[in-house]
Amino acid sequence: MFLRVMVVSVSLLTGAGLSQFPEFSQQYLQRLGGAVDALEQVVSDFDHSAAAVGLSRHKALDEMNGSPFLQRRQADLRRTILRYEELLNAYTALRSGGPFTRFYEIEHLQDPQILQGTWDDFQPALPLTFEGLFFALFGFGAGYGVMKTVAKLFRPGRRRNKPTAA
Repeated sequence: MFLRVMVVSVSLLTGAGLSQFPEFSQQYLQRLGGAVDALEQVVSDFDHSAAAVGLSRHKALDEMNGSPFLQRRQADLRRTILRYEELLNAYTALRSGGPFTRFYEIEHLQDPQILQGTWDDFQPALPLTFEGLFFALFGFGAGYGVMKTVAKLFRPGRRRNKPTAA
């Protein structure tokens, strides 16, 4: 009896937890879009400055030498441009679809800064959408399957054949 209660309880918790994925991924996408916009402004300003003196982005970065400050600034800009490109790729992959696509593209929901910020501000929502119901049922089924498997490992055998006297 205890094992059944445990299996159903964990299944319900898994379902409730996974039902929050559509809302969490939406909030993550909004933060990601904000980060892309902010970095785009920095990269765009740099590109305009480089173009004003007839240089490409790459050439302008290469010319930032001569002093420790310029070399440090060059490294900062290279990291900023790389982060912008990575976040832009993730945003492009995630924004074109809904929660099912975002679940399929879950590797794009792994930026530590954005993930932490989303988690810090996340407010669970009642999943009243088809997607929320789907993820709740999927989570329930996954939790139920895992717990049933674990329960079988710990459940003593119910039927044991007693050896018969011959």
